[in-house]
Amino acid sequence: MNMIKYVYLNKKGVTNMPYAVDLFCGAGGCSEGLIQAGFHILFSSDISDMVELTYTHRHEQLGLIQGKNTWFERSDIRDLTGNDIRKYITNLEIFKGKEMPEIDLMIGGPSCQGFSRAGRRDKSDPRNMLFGEYVRVVNEIKPKYIVLENVEGFVDMQFIGYKGITGIEYPDGSVTPFILRSELSEIGYDTLEPRILNAADYGVPQRRNRIIFIGYRRGLTPPQYPEPTVKPHEQLSLLDAIGDLITDSRKRHAVNPTHTKYQQDSINGRTPGVDGKPIPSKKLLNTELSRQTDVVRERFELFAPGESGSNLKKRIMEQGIDISEKPALINLCCEKTNLSPEEIVSIFKQPGACKELVEILLTKKNIRQRWDPNQPSATIVTIADDYISPWEPRTFSVREMARCQSFDDSFEFLGKRTTGGLLRRKEVPQYTQVGNAVPPLLAKAVALEIKKVL
Repeated sequence: MNMIKYVYLNKKGVTNMPYAVDLFCGAGGCSEGLIQAGFHILFSSDISDMVELTYTHRHEQLGLIQGKNTWFERSDIRDLTGNDIRKYITNLEIFKGKEMPEIDLMIGGPSCQGFSRAGRRDKSDPRNMLFGEYVRVVNEIKPKYIVLENVEGFVDMQFIGYKGITGIEYPDGSVTPFILRSELSEIGYDTLEPRILNAADYGVPQRRNRIIFIGYRRGLTPPQYPEPTVKPHEQLSLLDAIGDLITDSRKRHAVNPTHTKYQQDSINGRTPGVDGKPIPSKKLLNTELSRQTDVVRERFELFAPGESGSNLKKRIMEQGIDISEKPALINLCCEKTNLSPEEIVSIFKQPGACKELVEILLTKKNIRQRWDPNQPSATIVTIADDYISPWEPRTFSVREMARCQSFDDSFEFLGKRTTGGLLRRKEVPQYTQVGNAVPPLLAKAVALEIKKVL
C-alpha cells in the first residue's frame, strides 16, 4: 500500500479523514468539493430518484460503496431523523462493532426555488421551510461544524408566522438569515456573519453568487470564509473552460489549439477515489446536443457574443440587420406578414423596424443570450435552452454546463437529459442536476477552511 493510499485507509479500512454528512446533496457538487478537500462522506441524502442514480454511480466510481463505507438515503428530509442517520452510519461495515464517530461537518443546500430571484418568488412555497428541517437534523446529530448554501434571494425572503423548533414565534416579516442564526443559537451553535461568495473567485469559470452560512458548536474554534483563490483579472473565461468542446474542428483548432490547464484538470480529474488517485476521463460523456430547426439556428446566428435578446432587438430596431442569407427566417416573416422576401430583407436592413415584426423574427423572448467567450459564463440554471454558444449557433451540452460548474469530465450525469412542462416540478434530469449543483471548487474552498480548524 503506497503512502497516498495510507492517508485514506488504515488497516481496518477506516479512513483517517474528517467525516461529513451531505444533506440535499443533489448530484453531488458539494460532495465532490468535500472529497477534494479531504473529507469522507459517511451519509448523504436527497429526495430525487434521478439524483440518486447519478450520485451513487459517482460514489461507486470513487470507491465509496453503499453499506460499506458510505450510505445514500433517498428521502424527504421531513421524514429523516438523526436516529436514522446514526443507524445508517453505525451499520456501515467500516464501523462494525464500533460506536458512531463524531460528524465533523454537516453541509446542505435546501431547495432554493422559493427563494430564487430568477422568475417568480413564492413565499408560500413549502420548500422555503426546509432550512428549518436542516436545523432540526443539526440539533439531532450535533456535528462540530455546519455549512448551509443557498441563492442570494435567501437573504431577504420574509416569513409570516414562522415558529422555530424550540417554540420561538418570530415577528411577521422576519428574514431568513435572522431566523436561521437565531435558531442555530438556540441549539448551541454560533455563526459567522453570512457572506455572499462568487464562484468565479475560486477557480470556477462562472459568475455564480451564493450565500454561505457557517456555524460551529459553541466553544469550538471559529473558522473563516475562504479568501479568493484567483484575482478578478485572472478569472477563467468560457474559452478557458470549454473551448476544446467546440464541435466544429476548424473553429476548435483556431480558437483552442491546445488544452488550457483548467481543461486538462477536468480531463485528468480533481476528485480522488479512496485510493487517493483521481479518476481520468476515458471517454467524453454527456455530450448530446439538442436538435434545432433552421429557423432557430439562423436566429441564434443573429446574436453577437455577449448579446442578450433584449439588446439584439434594440440593435435591430436602431441600426437594422442584414438577413438576406437567412432563408428560413425570411420565409417565416413572409408567412406571418404576407410581405415579399425582398420587402422583408429591405425593412430589416434599415433602422426603424417595428416591434411586432422584430418579435416575429426573434420571438417575444428576451432572456436568451449568447455568451461572451472571453468572460466567465453566466450563472448556470436548470434550463439550458436560453444559452447560445459564442462559436456555434446552438445551445450547450450537459458536459459543457458541467465544465462551467467545475465538475470533472469523469463525472457522469444519469437519468433523462432534459424534461419540460409540468414534469419540471418533480423530475430532476441531467440539466437540472447540473444547474442545481454547488460548484465543486467553491465547496472545496469552504471545506478547506473548516478542515483548518478541526
